Amino acid sequence: MTKIIAGLGNPGAQYANTPHSVGFEAVEAIAREIGAAWEEKKAFKCRQARGRFAGFDVILVEPLTFMNLSGESVAGIVKYSNSTAADLLVIHDDIDLPLGRIRVKKGGSCGGHNGVRNIIERLGTQDFARLKLGVGKDKSDVIGFVLGKFDPASRSVMDKVIEVAPKAAESVLRLGSDKAMNAWNGWQPV
Repeated sequence: MTKIIAGLGNPGAQYANTPHSVGFEAVEAIAREIGAAWEEKKAFKCRQARGRFAGFDVILVEPLTFMNLSGESVAGIVKYSNSTAADLLVIHDDIDLPLGRIRVKKGGSCGGHNGVRNIIERLGTQDFARLKLGVGKDKSDVIGFVLGKFDPASRSVMDKVIEVAPKAAESVLRLGSDKAMNAWNGWQPV
């Protein structure tokens, strides 16, 4: 059974080092850990990398559709690989979590995240695991905040999150969402 780990973000250098693209950073960290090489898959509008992770064959996915259409890539890969939503882990930013916090969640609504909303629409189900990476928010300008660059202090905190993101993802795959929640939902960077 192939597991799909999709990291959400926006493609292009102008979106690197932004809160909205930390999902990309997390799957890139997993790819580095397992020595998987990225390749562009035009048919699925994504970059993907394949390898073994947490005892499973995995496909790492970075949609190149921009955030709001992430489901176009993710649902296509899930269906093509004969996987189901139960085999999917989506890693994404969460503005409702304080900077540096991690939350594992199974199913439920999109929580206002347009990338997750599009995946739910395209898959026709909410029943997949999420690894949410807290980025905090600027209530006065949410869009400007998530698309703006991290300041050095915030970047330092996020670097610690990205460093442990592969371990959190491994927990979700190996232990299941419920046990992974117990292990990670209280985690804070030191």
